[in-house]
Amino acid sequence: MFLIYLLPRKIGLFFAAKMGDLAYAILPKYRNIAIENLAFAFGNEKTPLEIRRIARGVFENLAKNGFELVQFPKIDKRNIHKLATLVGRENLDAGYARGKGIVVITAHFGNWELMAATLRLNDCPGVTIGRRIYFHKYDKLLNYFRKVHDVNVIYRDDSPRKMLKVLKENRIVGVVADQDVDSVEGIFVDFFGRPAYTPAGPVGLARASGAALIPVLIRREPDDRHTVIAEKPIELADTGDKEKDLVENTKRWSSIIESYIKRYPEQWVWMHKRWKTQAGGQT
Repeated sequence: MFLIYLLPRKIGLFFAAKMGDLAYAILPKYRNIAIENLAFAFGNEKTPLEIRRIARGVFENLAKNGFELVQFPKIDKRNIHKLATLVGRENLDAGYARGKGIVVITAHFGNWELMAATLRLNDCPGVTIGRRIYFHKYDKLLNYFRKVHDVNVIYRDDSPRKMLKVLKENRIVGVVADQDVDSVEGIFVDFFGRPAYTPAGPVGLARASGAALIPVLIRREPDDRHTVIAEKPIELADTGDKEKDLVENTKRWSSIIESYIKRYPEQWVWMHKRWKTQAGGQT
């Protein structure tokens, strides 16, 4: 990591892409999952060769993310604009204006760890909800890089009161909610035309606190700079039918994330088994 830290950014990203290519070649389990998921999502639109190219790009993007994570200590308020641009700040300001905090909904898309740091360096304080990584040393290391820019973590199994306290202080609670996680409460909504088990927490948290629900994603550009995009706050349906509203509101944020993935498929983690859980409790 020390050697990676010393590398100039352009050179480091070049070697990171090569390491991603190597991972694509030597990790058949994850390569095959990515190709299978991509074929399901884009089989009618893209050729097998195009799907493989996208899958390779996924591994390259993740390797670049790792390189950039190690270089987090080089980033500060003076130079963040050279690496990442925040678009849609007015949408975040609209959320803050409500005075009840913001639930930022995002995905494992682009360099999501850099997204959190970019928001913090643009004076958008808050916490992120994360899962506890059971290899303790890696969990500690990842949180070290997060805390370089005062991005703190509340674990999923912590008390919801911690999250509500952050929102009460009119700060951000960031939720990465694009995966099939059977340990959290979820519902089924369509994702790429197929029912996917999706966390219900973001909508529930926004409804319980009165916080704005705002999708925010980060996109890697062709020159390896980044654009952080804050969408408009989602207007939550409120018909009085809690179950129906929960499904509708979850669809609203999920469809926005899906639209980004469709446009930039190489920037999402396709090696995750997104459709693992089936209706009826089967996996």
